[in-house]
Amino acid sequence: MAQKQQQLEVLNALDVAKTQWYHFTTIIIAGMGFFTDAYDLFCISLVAKLLGRIYYHIDGSPTPGTLPPQVSAAVNGVAFCGTLTGQLFFGWLGDKMGRKRVYGMTLMLMVICSVASGLSFGHTPKSVMATLCFFRFWLGFGIGGDYPLSATIMSEYSNKRTRGAFIAAVFAMQGIGIIAGGMVAIVVSAAFKNRFPAPSYAVDPIGSTIPESDYVWRIILMFGAVPAALTYYWRMKMPETARYTALVAKNAKQAASDMSKVLQCEIEEEQAKVEQITTTPTNAFGLFSKEFLRRHGLHLLGTTTTWFLLDIAFYSQNLFQKDIFSAIGWIPKAATMNALEEVFKIARAQTLIALCGTVPGYWFTVALIDIIGRFKIQILGFAMMTVFMLGLAIPYHHWTTEGNQIGFVVMYGFTFFFANFGPNSTTFIVPAEIFPARLRSTCHGISAACGKLGAIIGSFGFLYLAQNQNPAKADHGYPAGIGVRNSLFLLAGCNMLGLAFTFLVPESKGKSLEEMSGENVAEEHAADGLNRTVPV
Repeated sequence: MAQKQQQLEVLNALDVAKTQWYHFTTIIIAGMGFFTDAYDLFCISLVAKLLGRIYYHIDGSPTPGTLPPQVSAAVNGVAFCGTLTGQLFFGWLGDKMGRKRVYGMTLMLMVICSVASGLSFGHTPKSVMATLCFFRFWLGFGIGGDYPLSATIMSEYSNKRTRGAFIAAVFAMQGIGIIAGGMVAIVVSAAFKNRFPAPSYAVDPIGSTIPESDYVWRIILMFGAVPAALTYYWRMKMPETARYTALVAKNAKQAASDMSKVLQCEIEEEQAKVEQITTTPTNAFGLFSKEFLRRHGLHLLGTTTTWFLLDIAFYSQNLFQKDIFSAIGWIPKAATMNALEEVFKIARAQTLIALCGTVPGYWFTVALIDIIGRFKIQILGFAMMTVFMLGLAIPYHHWTTEGNQIGFVVMYGFTFFFANFGPNSTTFIVPAEIFPARLRSTCHGISAACGKLGAIIGSFGFLYLAQNQNPAKADHGYPAGIGVRNSLFLLAGCNMLGLAFTFLVPESKGKSLEEMSGENVAEEHAADGLNRTVPV
């Protein structure tokens, strides 16, 4: 039974366009939000130890001051809460006001709050931490808006042949942000360390933390604003996406004019066809309608659950970082170093892990996603993460004994390679491809917010769960948990569930966005093929 296609010329021109310079500028402009996101999340873990030494020093203690559990959770957690809220709010706003108008707001919010998070109102520990948490919440709010908007803008600008690689490249800017965060921390701490030499904590507990170290964490956090601020001008110059202008704002003339300049070719405006497409009942249903539930309900369930389950496993990696670094001997005991030495060594260790385990996975996805397809990469990623987590959990005692730590690090590295060459990338890409233009940003925001909920559980739930079952051996200030080994089994279970829910998500490789959402199909056949959940 033939389907009657009604693709607009302006959208078809984008779908079949050769890879051009504007594709790369869009990747850079859209990717800067992710650069800032990764930079900020990465840097806070680098400066957390320094904040503990500066503001929570205890006289006579054999070890340097550390952030109390509640303060540590607040400093790390408020950005997640802000991001979750921002994803829902700006995702909805992007469909109401247009991608471009909202895009400038999120960037300005990120720039202002990055700078402000390095400032403090007052100098007591409480006032410094309160200021930091306040601005990190709003920084997260801006970053949250960047998730649905960057993904949607990139997917709507791309051609259908290489769309997956372009959206993956935007997401891969996170990897560059992580490395930049590490490099800035290394350079700043090394410069201050050489200019202001200090003894180790064991030799002089007070003198090991120089007064100037209070500038170090502020400079590191503030620097995240620089790349984002540099792209503001280009964000404002970008035209609105043709899919929003034509299919949501219903302005065919503007869409044709904008894309004629971008693609440098003449495009017919086709206002009558826009009216015809946008007024059919199949292109008018809302998010909370039965029609949406029938056509896209399973898809939304698939994108939300897979992202949620992936982020539980992905963000629990923080649990093992400190064990790994200490085990390999990359980071000596805190008392043997001064404050800036500790920042330098943690930054160096985390940057090396990121270079070896985290970053390559992103670029494998960029290279292969339009060849293998989203579905296969996601299935492979979840399956391999399950295998490696079980490989860490079953012989856990073996990995923790002397001489076997390098094997543990390799297994750990592979787990996160397959997260990035797998569901960490694909869960970001697919929601920007399979929903209708008027709901695309909202649905991506909902999926991303579920991911951030998983991140909160992964970061904080497992921080408590992974504590030793013996209360005497649990970290200071924490109750007894189920232990790291049992936590790893639980995480492997999350990955297996993620693999199962992947079957609800359709394959979008090589198809136009309108083909996936059914927006270019005549009314009587609009639903055909849309509810096919397993890729063909």
